Amino acid sequence: MLVTGAGGRRWPITSDLALLRGRVHSYAVQAGLSGERLDDLLIAANEAAINVLEHGGGSGTVSVWREEGFFTVEVADGAGRLGPRDAVRERPVAGAPRGFGLWLMGQLCDQLNIDQDARGSRVLLRMRLARPEPSV
Repeated sequence: MLVTGAGGRRWPITSDLALLRGRVHSYAVQAGLSGERLDDLLIAANEAAINVLEHGGGSGTVSVWREEGFFTVEVADGAGRLGPRDAVRERPVAGAPRGFGLWLMGQLCDQLNIDQDARGSRVLLRMRLARPEPSV
């Protein structure tokens, strides 16, 4: 069963991104995501993990949980280079060598939030879960 509440499941980020995507996939399916929305979340989580490996000091964690009608993937690092201002990105110009990742995450997920404190940066990727049909 999927743990609810912040910090439901947590794993270290390694270069084995297929394993990371598989773990996120498993819990997201349990939470009720499927199809294109599930694919979008996996792409965004993969991109956030790559950013940790390339720009966030090379190590971090991924956590998943379900809470308040959302499934959340948190990608955290200790470098702390990202802050809330980085969550709002305009589309990079065509041909730009970098800069598409955060913009893409914002396009694919229902919510993208970035927190920063003394421990580092946390990217929160949130997908709204379908509401159950009312009983008749």
